[in-house]
Amino acid sequence: MKGKAVLVTGAAHRVGAQVVKLLHENGANVILHYRSSDSAAKAIADELNNKRASSVALLYADLSDIQACESLIESAAKCFGRLDALINNASSFYPTPIASATEDQWNDLMASNLKAPFFISKAAIPHLSENKGCIVNIVDIHADKPLKDHSIYCMAKAGLVMMTKSLAKELGPDIRVNAVAPGAILWPEGMEDDVKNEILSRTALKQKGNPMDIAKTLLFLIRDADYITGQIIPVDGGRSLNL
Repeated sequence: MKGKAVLVTGAAHRVGAQVVKLLHENGANVILHYRSSDSAAKAIADELNNKRASSVALLYADLSDIQACESLIESAAKCFGRLDALINNASSFYPTPIASATEDQWNDLMASNLKAPFFISKAAIPHLSENKGCIVNIVDIHADKPLKDHSIYCMAKAGLVMMTKSLAKELGPDIRVNAVAPGAILWPEGMEDDVKNEILSRTALKQKGNPMDIAKTLLFLIRDADYITGQIIPVDGGRSLNL
């Protein structure tokens, strides 16, 4: 990973922040994208740049705007003079029961989970092709088996799964495209303990995962998986076996 440049979208918190730290620890230069979490993003960049000078760059963009997606890639490629990997991590997630779902919710969830990854990937093609790079999308185990009251989110993630497979076919052999599907990694705000316990009881490993599990899988797909493309890797402790 030494000298390689990786763009991670939505990287100021949660899984994205852990991904940035692990990639950096393994020698990569990282472009950390954020939208509203400027203070958290700056704190991560300062921490990592203190460990290795000028190794993390910050870029702001509102990914609901296609032109902003294109500009983000052009700026990212200039940060370190190259772009080797794109991780489409930025995502909105919240319930949208059909009886109360709105067009604004549709537009927001589709934009962050499907539209933005598509147009960011499109803009990244010439840079990734030059370096035989890769794209990794963060999907969800509920792209295959739906989560109640989250129909719009699940549809968007299902679209991202198909995008992963379609682009793998279209962009090979120059660019590999894969996805990671997290399971019980981080709980949504307000989830009751009995619901958490019921979910964990249905995983094969009977335990909750953590963001490092996702980060290590992403590192593998970028660094070690030269002959893997078009695949969706569940990181869910076996939960998808019982959905």
